Amino acid sequence: MSNELLKVENLEVQFKSGSTVTKAVNGVSFTLNRKENIGIVGESGSGKSVTATSLLRLIPTPPGNISGGKILFEGKDLLTLSDKEMRDIRGNDISMIFQDPLTSLNPVFSVGDQIMESIKLHQKVSKKEAKQKAIQMLQLVGIPAPEKRLNMYPHEFSGGMRQRVMIAIALSCNPKLLIADEPTTALDVTVQAQILELMKKLQDEFNTSIIMITHDLGVVWEICHKVLVMYAGNVIEYGTVEEIHDQPMHPYTWGLLDSQITESVEDHEMLTTIPGSPPDLRQEIKGCPFAPRCSYARDICFSKAPEMVEVKEKHFVACHFQTKETRLNRKERSTHVRAVVKS
Repeated sequence: MSNELLKVENLEVQFKSGSTVTKAVNGVSFTLNRKENIGIVGESGSGKSVTATSLLRLIPTPPGNISGGKILFEGKDLLTLSDKEMRDIRGNDISMIFQDPLTSLNPVFSVGDQIMESIKLHQKVSKKEAKQKAIQMLQLVGIPAPEKRLNMYPHEFSGGMRQRVMIAIALSCNPKLLIADEPTTALDVTVQAQILELMKKLQDEFNTSIIMITHDLGVVWEICHKVLVMYAGNVIEYGTVEEIHDQPMHPYTWGLLDSQITESVEDHEMLTTIPGSPPDLRQEIKGCPFAPRCSYARDICFSKAPEMVEVKEKHFVACHFQTKETRLNRKERSTHVRAVVKS
């Protein structure tokens, strides 16, 4: 059996509104092995969640449309499967934890009913067996008195507990791939740490691969093996956590790292920000999509889109000036004409 679980090749997703086409995902490619984790990072609107929901074919059509590429799961292209075949995969082989558990959980059904629904659908077991499995899952995710909590409703749980319920639902059928869409965003720091520790523990137990979508690079360093940095629907840097953490190469990745609060940030010190705003994806983008905000941009950046090249082993970057032969100096950006002058 191949160790490669998922391979995404040149994925493209568009949204149409009248005559306007928004290219939300533009040629995304990556691979994920069994029991391996990848973090997808970037600003809001960069295409992270659209990429994730595309893997489960949950893009609303219309207005959305997966217009190109392949999604190979265990060698099978998910884009060629029928709706029934995809329903057999969703929640069974591939599960997803959505951003907001309060809106993702149905308020009129108990959490027990919502966990049991997936178990009964995919595992073809009796109601009694499904109930026992649901209790076991609540126990596994650290919810006390699971027999009692099984009959409670989402509004009776705290934010952290609701997130644990979502994880219990997602893992109830022992999926091979878990997609976590910002699972710790709405939680305080202490609960975030508990949820991440829980996910690592359950991954060891279920041998699950994880796609972690987040704004928080600290979460990526904690739980992931690979990093995919997205900007304006494009992958602009891709590599191992060690490479991206120790030797990031794209100016956008530098901006993300500089804007993080770390131990080195002193009290009342202003954080570095990335100037400007992301581009309007309804408009045609000429050149590098990050050029108008990039301190290192030159004329070629505004006229020609950079190709994704392997600058080091397993480290890919889409930048005209980051190649095997040439490198940008992170400390010398002031020597280049600032991109905002050209906008």
